[in-house]
Amino acid sequence: MNTARQERLPQLDIFRALAILGVLHVHSSSFAAGEQALHSPYYYWLNWINIFFKFGTPSFIFLSSFVLFYNYYGRPVTRSLIINFYRRRLKYILLPYLLASTGYYALTLYVNGRLTQNLGGNLYSFIRALFSGSAYAHLYFVFISIQFYLLFPVLLKLLQSSRFLIKWAVPLGLALQWGFIFWNKYELHIVEKGSLAISYLAYYMMGAYIAIHFEKVKTWLMKPWRELTAKQKGWTALLVSGWLIAAFIHVQLWYVARHFGVWTDSLWYELLWNVHTMLSALVLLYATFLIYRKASRGIVAFLTRLGELSFAIYLIHPLLLAVYRRFRYQIPLESLTYVLFIYGGLVVALGGSWLIVQFAFRRVPGSWIIFGSVPRSLESSPQEKSGYISEERAKGFVQQEK
Repeated sequence: MNTARQERLPQLDIFRALAILGVLHVHSSSFAAGEQALHSPYYYWLNWINIFFKFGTPSFIFLSSFVLFYNYYGRPVTRSLIINFYRRRLKYILLPYLLASTGYYALTLYVNGRLTQNLGGNLYSFIRALFSGSAYAHLYFVFISIQFYLLFPVLLKLLQSSRFLIKWAVPLGLALQWGFIFWNKYELHIVEKGSLAISYLAYYMMGAYIAIHFEKVKTWLMKPWRELTAKQKGWTALLVSGWLIAAFIHVQLWYVARHFGVWTDSLWYELLWNVHTMLSALVLLYATFLIYRKASRGIVAFLTRLGELSFAIYLIHPLLLAVYRRFRYQIPLESLTYVLFIYGGLVVALGGSWLIVQFAFRRVPGSWIIFGSVPRSLESSPQEKSGYISEERAKGFVQQEK
């Protein structure tokens, strides 16, 4: 088994940047699309933003799996590897998750006037929220990541030992994911099923499959369009067109449901989300390498830094959004000003979070305790600049060892 470290892929920070932009679009438009502006003349656009950009979280899960399998597939699963793997995740993922959950939960209790009431009940509720990823709305993603980290050594060993499992990894992931969807719909009725890793297993297995076959996939990603074969051009065109069609239908289905109250079977929403976001992860992967190759240095540098900070930005941005939304005052919901207010929330969440976390990484000792591992470009450790894809950031947003 080849134990050499893989070539670092700087393009993946751009992937993280595109994914976190998707997350910020969804979160900044959530109230408007979900309840506040249902009768606005601009509602179609608000709903479009909220549904089209839902690729953020699934893309991060795909990327996390890709980075982990890219880094570890050629290495034997030893006791020292497993110990080091979990040590880094306890330090850079679990600890920030614990602190973020505590802070957001306490803040929620304070805002609702319940912080000092029924302390025993609050503690019990917090522990339940901690073990379900529900201490605050966005923390479910980190909770999902922790579940996949627990599964990773087992999945790695299984895929290393069976070419059959590699070949059928994505179909098996889809089968298990959809088996759970049907089981939950007709029997389990788990409301917060989105906090369970099995709801994203197909994305995880797709990331593993592409990582294992990356030497073949790389020729498609690295070559300019004119150098691709006719077959590669055809598959690329089919991927992009299929992605756009799925995204449009997904947007339309939610628009009709929310705006007109015409709902259909929940399995259709699940299916369109699944197709739309799985294709999105592949399109983002292609776009990432294209941007890195074609875009100006300034754009690449901007997106790279955003990708490096994406995990920390993800953790803190809801706090800034919550504060920002308290300043809507008398803006009419049906006005164009309200649409601009929604975009303003995105700008505040992105810019404010960026400034805070970059300042913390540069100036505050021990900031990794809150925000996860420090990006290579913001610290001086020679190990961090050696060229290995840090899986800590593998959560692409889940950070570069992610």
